[in-house]
Amino acid sequence: MLEPNETQIKEEKLYRQMGVTDEEFQMVEKILGRLPNYTEIGLFSVMWSEHCSYKNSKPVLRKFPVTGERVLQGPGEGAGIVDIGDNQAVVFKIESHNHPSAIEPYQGAATGVGGILRDVFSMGARPIAMLNSLRFGELDSPRVKYLLKEVIAGIAGYGNSIGVPTVGGEIQFDRSYDGNPLVNAMCVGLINHEDIQKGQAKGIGNTVMYVGAKTGRDGIHGATFASEELTEDGDEERPAVQAGDPFLEKVLMEACLELVHSDALIGIQDMGAAGLTSSSAEMASKAGSGIEMNLDLVPQREAGMTAYEMMLSESQERMLIVIKKGREQEMIDLFAKYDLEAVVVGKVTDDKMLRLLHHGNIVAEVPVDALAEDAPVYNKPTAEPAYYREFQAMKEEIPAVENYYETLLELLQQPTIASKEWAYRQYDYTAGTNTVVAPGSDAGVIRIRGTRKAIAMTTDCNARYLYLDPEIGGKIAVAEAARNVVCSGAEPLAITDGLNFGSPENPEIFWQISKAADGISEACISLNSPVIGGNVSLYNEANGTAIYPTPIIGMVGLIKDVDHITTQSFKEAGDIIYLVGETKPAFGGSELQKMINGKIFGKAPAIDLDVEAKRQKAILTAIQKGLVASAHDVSEGGVGVALAESLFGTGLGAAVTLAGNPVVALFSESQSRFILSVKKANQATFEALVEDAVAIGEVVNDTSLTINDEKGDTLLQSNIKELEAAWKGAIPCLLK
Repeated sequence: MLEPNETQIKEEKLYRQMGVTDEEFQMVEKILGRLPNYTEIGLFSVMWSEHCSYKNSKPVLRKFPVTGERVLQGPGEGAGIVDIGDNQAVVFKIESHNHPSAIEPYQGAATGVGGILRDVFSMGARPIAMLNSLRFGELDSPRVKYLLKEVIAGIAGYGNSIGVPTVGGEIQFDRSYDGNPLVNAMCVGLINHEDIQKGQAKGIGNTVMYVGAKTGRDGIHGATFASEELTEDGDEERPAVQAGDPFLEKVLMEACLELVHSDALIGIQDMGAAGLTSSSAEMASKAGSGIEMNLDLVPQREAGMTAYEMMLSESQERMLIVIKKGREQEMIDLFAKYDLEAVVVGKVTDDKMLRLLHHGNIVAEVPVDALAEDAPVYNKPTAEPAYYREFQAMKEEIPAVENYYETLLELLQQPTIASKEWAYRQYDYTAGTNTVVAPGSDAGVIRIRGTRKAIAMTTDCNARYLYLDPEIGGKIAVAEAARNVVCSGAEPLAITDGLNFGSPENPEIFWQISKAADGISEACISLNSPVIGGNVSLYNEANGTAIYPTPIIGMVGLIKDVDHITTQSFKEAGDIIYLVGETKPAFGGSELQKMINGKIFGKAPAIDLDVEAKRQKAILTAIQKGLVASAHDVSEGGVGVALAESLFGTGLGAAVTLAGNPVVALFSESQSRFILSVKKANQATFEALVEDAVAIGEVVNDTSLTINDEKGDTLLQSNIKELEAAWKGAIPCLLK
């Protein structure tokens, strides 16, 4: 096709089709001192998209604490890095692939996994575990069932083929995600300090090489597509979804992990969003240099590709590397061992320009900083929504419950609470044989071979709380992630966040984003878990309806000794069951409220971060001293659900007495609470250490759960096998 010329682009405002505004086009004109050609405006359109530049979210992201004594690499590289002692570090990040997954769920989810793996191994780290955090509409819709099945299959298909275990995650369901599912993938890797790599193009005259798969026309403008709302015309946007090849990625990963030991390597970056454009411009900008590339040399999958198509393609399984001049053949030989192409495509220059040659002509010449650093930053207006003021004015309502057993049974069948075994059974969670705690517990745990250490990891976010009160909800998301990690016997290290929201153009949505960031920041400071990187995914709206604000928190914790690894299941009859933390009426955004009313309203549960931090510290100390047999945080569904979950799969039962209003005692979602079990021999030492632990009963040797009130009257008595069958069968039953 004939590309429009510079004058046409300006006069016909063709740049608007690429997501560039009139004001931004004027900025580009000013930067270049002339009109941009079609390729150049394409470069700016992807690099200045929200997905690459964070132009709407930067003011909010600046709120996050990003440093700490263990942080070796904060935001700004492929992934963040945290020191775990003994010259080792963990590398991790979360990324979203929401819009591609809405349109092409299998490939959208699969390439989300592939992309986050490359982010981690481009840092020089070997991926050791994957997690995911998924949101779908309600399972009464055939389309939602289709999306769920295909997304899970895509995650499994890619992750299982590459041999990295998927050890944890979460799936929640709500109407707000009907048209716009969320697919957030997290990868955790392990590295020795000396192997840490940066994506930098340093050293004038050094060689720029392209490695991995050939470039095709898939995923062109993927970054722009991710920065727009989904519409009814989704099918027309299908070309923006890439296809992945996990077997190619596996050899690319092994080749790159060998490459990081070569002193010829200067910099490495994966071609993720915006492909060749972002990798080249960002690597040069970070190093204060320029890059010249000859696009005739780029390996191409399709004939007659234009410079614009090659630079904007998001074909998968590709990396850009910068190596010392004169060492090219070594690189070609290294990659050839893995049947991969490594091709010289350019060189590092000293003029801070990205210069592209094609068919002997200069087809683009743009300052790298203009692309990577100088995108406009917008301070969007915020407005407190009317619904928020209305909810804040409401008094706390305690839902009316007639039959406690029936209610507990029904809660356990709510898709957000029900067993996710149907999904994680499709994942290979034992690949690499280092998985100690598989999916289904509070956090996944991977041991580090050759040491006594292990790593606990989780993804968390209750978006209903965030909708009711984004600041409190943001605090709770971080606190719950930390509770899950602590319950596994780990000290929280740091977080990565996947900030999924609606359109920042809407002042009420931008208010949600800003308030959620305030809450997340405060919790990270209180719980000593800095933000070391993450992802922003805005414009999550379908036909004008925004998702609930959903900032996923991915957290990693360090278990200092494998003996400290703790799971949520009760261990043996006679152990004392403790409830740690005060139960208050808290039903705003709760599972019970949604189940009874079909909607949520009121105030989010309150949280005191000082209490949270102190309690977590006491429980972690008790676990490390060997005093705790099992630990589980109380979250969705309250104490009734937490007790049932602690019994599933154990063949044991429990006899418990709960004080106060039975509905509150059983189903409230008040925060900072834990269910622990402790051997009788450890009772006195444990109680002295965890001051706010209250003994509520004990583990018994039959399969019944009996819960009495203070007067001794039975609130509910049930066979655990019945509860477990309902909990396990709920999602498979809904999918039939």
